[in-house]
Amino acid sequence: MKNIKKVFILFIFLLTSLAPTAYAFNQEKLLGSFFSIVMIRGYNPDGSMAYGSGVIVAKNKVLTNCHIFRQSKEPWISRGEDSFTIASIQADRYHDLCLITADNLPFPPAEVGSVNDMKKGDEIIAIGHSSASPAPITSFGALKSVYPFDGANVIRSSARFAMGASGSGLFDGQGRLIGINTFKTPGRNAYFYALPVEWIAQLEKQPAETSYPIDGKTFWEEDDAHKPLFMQVAEPEIQEEWTRLGNIANQWVLKEPNNTEAWYELGMAQEHTNLKVEAEKSYRHALMLSQGNIDALFRVGVLASEKGNITEVQEIKLALTNVDAEIGEEFNKAITCGDNCNKKR
Repeated sequence: MKNIKKVFILFIFLLTSLAPTAYAFNQEKLLGSFFSIVMIRGYNPDGSMAYGSGVIVAKNKVLTNCHIFRQSKEPWISRGEDSFTIASIQADRYHDLCLITADNLPFPPAEVGSVNDMKKGDEIIAIGHSSASPAPITSFGALKSVYPFDGANVIRSSARFAMGASGSGLFDGQGRLIGINTFKTPGRNAYFYALPVEWIAQLEKQPAETSYPIDGKTFWEEDDAHKPLFMQVAEPEIQEEWTRLGNIANQWVLKEPNNTEAWYELGMAQEHTNLKVEAEKSYRHALMLSQGNIDALFRVGVLASEKGNITEVQEIKLALTNVDAEIGEEFNKAITCGDNCNKKR
């Protein structure tokens, strides 16, 4: 165990040393986050091995996704060469969160935080067993958006994860668990989503189950028309289908008029269909609802540049640079050479 810890300490030191300069991670707390990650394993009906990830959130308690238990009849937890028996699982199938009770799990839990204490652009890190790697793999990124849904905020980040990382942890720069990495959109420019840790409170009220597999459709697997609107806008935005995006965004602002992300998406659709006056109004409305919506601020600045409003452009450039120097540079590039350099954020 001591040798493993030395390896992990070295790994975390190298990891944070190589992190993008805009990110400031707490190495000591990140080490604790790294130790809270476990692998969930089991056999598929055809005899092949199934893999997932999990995060220790309390003594002998592991939080993960329910969808990783759909095939295996006898899942277990592993860490390196050690295996640990699953005593029972509490399942919230629709929200795709399962809380495992394990036998004699000798590892400390992660510190639990909240995305509600964060703002757009804040650094985050995903840690999990992507591609069935025996050692946890890390991915740096930033908080892109949060979407109110069923009493908490679903998280979209730029921290990439691959198959096998379902149930892995999304942590803030201080090593606090803010979400469980769960699903992504198709394609090379995928959006990555994590489920909020606040849903644990409801999960703990579920009955204990000891029979597997665990099945049941999740909210993110619904037919497109029945998915949450924050999911429905993803594909047309990625594919740059602006008219389609506008139709969905209009539904969204009508249903959730106080949602800053809905107004930002409407502005994106309007701007790219040459309705720039309307787009500016939508972006400014998004900012009125949340001054932390730096994406909307970015677009207001680009439109101000096009109109020759130098004073506002300089104010916005300063504000964005104060949030993140790289975002400030990106904005400067956009207003210098146009949106051929930055088509969308």
